[in-house]
Formats: sequence, structure tokens, C-alpha cells
Amino acid sequence: MSRFFKLTELEPYVPGEQPANVDQLIKLNTNENPYPPSPRALAAINEEELKKLRLYPSLDAKGLMEAIAVHYGVSTRQICICNSSDETLAFMYHGLCPEGAVFADLTYGFYPVFCHMFGIPYEEIPLREDFTLAVEDYAGKKGTVFITNPNAPTGLFLPLSEIRRLLEQDPNRLVVVDEAYIDFGGETAVPLLKEYDNLLITQTFSKSRALAGGRLGFVIGSEELANDMNTLKYSFNPYNVNRVTMLMGEQAMRDEDYFNKTRTAVMENREWTRQQLCELGFTVTDSRSNFLFAAAPGMSGKEYYAALRDRGILVRYFDKPRTKAYCRITIGTREQMEALLEATRDILKGV
Repeated sequence: MSRFFKLTELEPYVPGEQPANVDQLIKLNTNENPYPPSPRALAAINEEELKKLRLYPSLDAKGLMEAIAVHYGVSTRQICICNSSDETLAFMYHGLCPEGAVFADLTYGFYPVFCHMFGIPYEEIPLREDFTLAVEDYAGKKGTVFITNPNAPTGLFLPLSEIRRLLEQDPNRLVVVDEAYIDFGGETAVPLLKEYDNLLITQTFSKSRALAGGRLGFVIGSEELANDMNTLKYSFNPYNVNRVTMLMGEQAMRDEDYFNKTRTAVMENREWTRQQLCELGFTVTDSRSNFLFAAAPGMSGKEYYAALRDRGILVRYFDKPRTKAYCRITIGTREQMEALLEATRDILKGV
């Protein structure tokens, strides 16, 4: 750390491991999509488009905005496009938390990092013993509420009836619903925007649309909130999304058939893997995401993680008191999940 660095207590977010020899491993640790991007998204990139990289990207992202608006049945004036949902969240923490922030104790690990980064006071609300979120625990809290739904790392989904209760607890309190994993079995809160102006929703192309390397996210809210987000964006980096990503994102959003085919495959692989793990004695949450949160019988999460890694399979382990029994397992192809189960059976022989 240099003598010029002022954020001396800042502890950065630690992403999942990205090993150099990834082609030799089964990588189930960062919730990436096991399937390639939409063929239409790939076809959007050609030599003529690549030549245009000498030019700045479009400021209005018209085609991408219209594709998102059509898919969700909203106006383009309700949308803000960003470089990943992490950037949307950074803008929110920086500019939309006048009373601080409130979020669960077990949720996306970037939330407290943003608070420290921007000097935002925050309160963590413990999930219940079964990892469920109790809306009544947020009553009377004045800070902007951030809900990852489905939650990470637990995968549990909070029904829209409970989101509605959160919104109605305090109409003057903003509720942000982070829907990074919503397309794998949840129900988006977008329809609630017609009733509540204190709701802001962020989504990403990284998961269900297989563009994690493209870095593309967006926000949907009231026209006023979307305008606030665009004000923050234009005050930081107006050209925050590159040309290539815009083109691929537009086509990925328009390719409904491929989107539904691949997300259905992920959900089917998830349910099959859950059943197999449960039969082996695992404790597994009712995940509605593209991962499972699972505790192995007779061993700690750290031990299971290490044993899988020794066999060339990467999963994610969070070394915290409430999660030490569990590993988060990204859902891959059926072949990858079969390999995970084969390795797991071998591991359990020694327990």
C-alpha cells in the first residue's frame, strides 16, 4: 500500500478463483453459464463491426434498450445500461443511499465493499436459521434496502408478495432487488414497478445470457429513478459499454428461443443434481438459481471443497461461521454434473 492511498481499511471483494489451467478443470465456482452465448449474439460480430471499434460506442444504446424494453414490457425511459450489474450497484451505493444501506448478513459479498468504498453506513440483517429472509426484520430501517433475489450464496427465492411487503413498509425508502439469478426459476419484480415508485431492479447478462466476459448489466425502475441512474453514469463514464458488447447483448436479448432452451437445461441439471446429492445424504437448499448450496455429510465444506479440487473440480467455499458446512456448486452441463457426482461418491467412501 502506498502512502498516497487513503482507503486504508478497504477490503476488496474476492471473486471466485480463475485458474490459468481452466481447460484442465471442471469449473463450477463462479456461476458462469456452461453453454455458449446465443448464436445470434456471436453472429452480430463481424469484420465490419470490429472496424467500428475506432469510434466511440452509441450513447443511447438504442437497439439494446429497445430489446430490453420489449422483453420486460417497459419503456426505454425506465432503463439504464451499465458495464455489468456490479457497476449499476456501485452507482446505487454512491448516489441512492441517503440514509445508508441495509442488507442481509449472508448475501452478495460486494455490498459491504461498496459501502466502505463510498463511505456509506450500513446494517446487516441476519437471515433466519434456515437461511430465509424475514421481511419483518427490515421494518423501521431507513437505509436503502438491497435484496439479492434469488439470494447468493443460498439460492433461496423471496416471493413477490414479500417484496411487496418490503415496499409497503416505508414508501419513502428505496428497495433495490438484485435479480442476477432470476431467470433460473424466480419471478421478476418488474410488474411491481406499475404500483411502486420506490423499487429499482438490476439484472445482468452474465448468467442466463452467457455473456459474463462481455460485462453488461441494466437497471429497470421508474422514469425518475432511471434518470437518476443515467445522471450517475454520465457523471462517471458515459461510454461505459463497448460497441461489441452492445451488439451481442441486443441479439442475446432478442433470441428468446435460445435463452429459454439453455436456462431450462440449467434448471433441469440443477434439479437432477440436487436429487442425486440428497440421496447421498447432503443438505441442499431449495435453490432457484444456477447453483446449489450444499453441505456434505460427515465433513466440512472446506474439506469437501479441497477433496473436489484434488480431483480437478472447482466449487466455491465461504469460510464464515454460518456457511462453513456448505459449498456453492455452479450448475454445469449434465456431463460436468455427472463428473461431480462420481467424484463425490469417491470422496464419501473415505468418510
